[in-house]
Amino acid sequence: MPVKWLLHWQPNAGTTINSQVLTEVSQCVEGINGIKGGRWKSTLSIYKAIARDLNAPLECARDFLGISFQEQPNKHYFILRGQRLVLEADSNIQSIMEKLQSYRTRISLNIEGFQYQLGDFLVKMGKVVITHSENLRGIVMEVEYLPISSLEKSRQIMEEFVDIWQELVSRKSLPGHFMHIEPNFSEYGLSDPYSFQHTAVQYVTVMIQLMASVRN
Repeated sequence: MPVKWLLHWQPNAGTTINSQVLTEVSQCVEGINGIKGGRWKSTLSIYKAIARDLNAPLECARDFLGISFQEQPNKHYFILRGQRLVLEADSNIQSIMEKLQSYRTRISLNIEGFQYQLGDFLVKMGKVVITHSENLRGIVMEVEYLPISSLEKSRQIMEEFVDIWQELVSRKSLPGHFMHIEPNFSEYGLSDPYSFQHTAVQYVTVMIQLMASVRN
């Protein structure tokens, strides 16, 4: 599958994320002839173990994260950060966990918005909200380079695209900037070619700080 980089909006100190920022950065994509396509959505959840005996030691992970992608409706990805594991499962695993009463969903976040075609690039701009809420918790941007599935071979052109993008956004004088944090994929046993597991690890890396603010 094509390589993706995930960027997130980092507001300046003392400022907050608002829908106007999302509108402005979306206009940036359209301003460089991005062809607006359909909507997209991903859902990230925190799962917490249900302890029947509070005094008994847990023999499984206390909590972990899961994410589902619209492009992979039959799959669900689990990330155990402590063990540095990323696992792919059938989407029905969620209902199985509920029936077994082994884990409960502590909180879910929806990442949704519109996608834009820019030549060989597919750009997805989206907001992060708690499920069943419209309170904006973050803004993310997926950059997908369609011709290449190798992280290393695509690195230069991805860096060049992001540099151009940052310059465009800076002209808007918005109270913040986009950040790209590349995880250490090898810690999770991931290498080339790129896969949905790579995307899952990127989302968890970005979302972990957003979830901290959600819990507060």
